[in-house]
Amino acid sequence: MATIDVRALGEYIREQREAAEVSLRQLAKNAGVSNPYLSQVERGLKKPSAEILGQIAGALRISAETLYVRAGLLEPRDGDEAVTAAIAADTTLTERQRQVLLEIYAAFQSENATTDPSASADTGVPSDADTAPEPTRAGTTSAGARSPKKDPS
Repeated sequence: MATIDVRALGEYIREQREAAEVSLRQLAKNAGVSNPYLSQVERGLKKPSAEILGQIAGALRISAETLYVRAGLLEPRDGDEAVTAAIAADTTLTERQRQVLLEIYAAFQSENATTDPSASADTGVPSDADTAPEPTRAGTTSAGARSPKKDPS
């Protein structure tokens, strides 16, 4: 794991707080930490624990994983950064739902990385040709039953 850059982490937390239009005092209260402590974290003077980072993330309504990666507690995930950032930033999801989506995304990437490169176009989803119903013959229904015949008279 990388060493923590407390100054960069603090700047990121401050940027997120300002983007959320929350005062330092409000964030401290919502995160359950003291105002002076949060101020020191934002200025890069204190290294917060994983628990405190989780509380700050919850109060900011951002992904705790994002703060853990910035703090060097987690390795960044592979994949399209736009996808992982969008999932992490989606406030309509709970933290657990975001984690599950990121895990599923990572599992799909791992699966695709271990498959034959020539099969990379295979999405695992059947094509229309694989799922199209068989053509019916005249006089039968799609289930193969005989359709009623009209009286020619």
